[in-house]
Amino acid sequence: MPLTEPISKPATAPRKKSAIREWIDSVLFAVIAATLIRWLFFSAFVIPTPSMENSLLVGDYLFVSRLHYGTTTPVTPLQVPLTHQTIWGTNIPSYLDWIQLPQYRLPGFTDVKNGDVVVFYLPVEHPDMYQKYSRVLPDLHPHPIDLRSNYIKRCVGIPGDKLEVRRGEVYVNGQAQTSPPRMQNEYFVSVKTAVNEENVFRKNGIVDFSQFTETFGDSIATNDEFGYVVKTTADLAEKLRGYDFVNRVEPVFMEQGLKEPFLFPENNATNWNKDNYGPIVVPKAGMTVQLSEINIAQYGDIITSYEGNENVAIENGKISIDRKPVTSYTFKQDYYFMMGDNRHDSADSRYWGFVPKDHIVGKAVFVWMSIDPNPTSFLKKIRWDRIFRMIN
Repeated sequence: MPLTEPISKPATAPRKKSAIREWIDSVLFAVIAATLIRWLFFSAFVIPTPSMENSLLVGDYLFVSRLHYGTTTPVTPLQVPLTHQTIWGTNIPSYLDWIQLPQYRLPGFTDVKNGDVVVFYLPVEHPDMYQKYSRVLPDLHPHPIDLRSNYIKRCVGIPGDKLEVRRGEVYVNGQAQTSPPRMQNEYFVSVKTAVNEENVFRKNGIVDFSQFTETFGDSIATNDEFGYVVKTTADLAEKLRGYDFVNRVEPVFMEQGLKEPFLFPENNATNWNKDNYGPIVVPKAGMTVQLSEINIAQYGDIITSYEGNENVAIENGKISIDRKPVTSYTFKQDYYFMMGDNRHDSADSRYWGFVPKDHIVGKAVFVWMSIDPNPTSFLKKIRWDRIFRMIN
């Protein structure tokens, strides 16, 4: 059989990408890389409210580690990358909830501990709960679990803890806890005469102050006594005592037994307030509780909304699941109790309850930038002393 020499095709040079194609590929790679880093390793957040002052200030930019507690897999996959709830600069939703996947948590190298500063999804943005708590947090909207608003607080109670607040001091399992070093409380500053607020308060970093007017549950001033109510740290309160025009500086706490409205749980059997709260047991996976009217008020939200139970009804202080009355309940996951370091100006677990483990995002690690929203001058807009400050 005769052999024929194969005809070789002329070599063709690889087609060069256009500048637009290279730009698109670069942007796509950057978006994918940033999305993976944001999901697996760490995320950046900014502090919008004073609930963690003076530990964290409004305008602090944080890095939050997702590695510490283990990141969670996405629940809502139909989402614009690098967005949360809405598309940048608009009120247009950045996601579609047509598909909802089961959530799994990847292994972390530690668990949430008492004293950790934690970022979590706000539980009461659950579609069945946001209206109930709208009087505490008036701007609530329902969202899927992984797109609920990010909150940051300090964990003061871990699963199984018996927690109580006595005159502003946190007790866990009967033991007084060490207060955060920059924790704020309200103080009454009695003065002999009106003071230069700029030199006395603002110069000392005290931005939340007002001339005294009697407030709910407070009887801190004697007749004809003039003064200010300030939110500050214990160290700064001690410094104020040293001024010669100051008569006295006293912490302001609500009286024990004085019931505060809108506090969690809603129950006529408890007379709790933000300064005298509990005792309350933080639920733990596998823990069983006998249900009573008080227990149902404390744990009803968990049973109805956070544990995947269906056909749950609460009527006349009793609970049923699938139309079957239940007298006890075993929790399916761990829960946490969170409080802000600005103890008199924080909407936290004292007002809306427990944080489920599947809502935990990560641990706040350090401040990488801090911008003062109300600087006295342009040169003081950046708080240089807070950059790369570790969070504790």
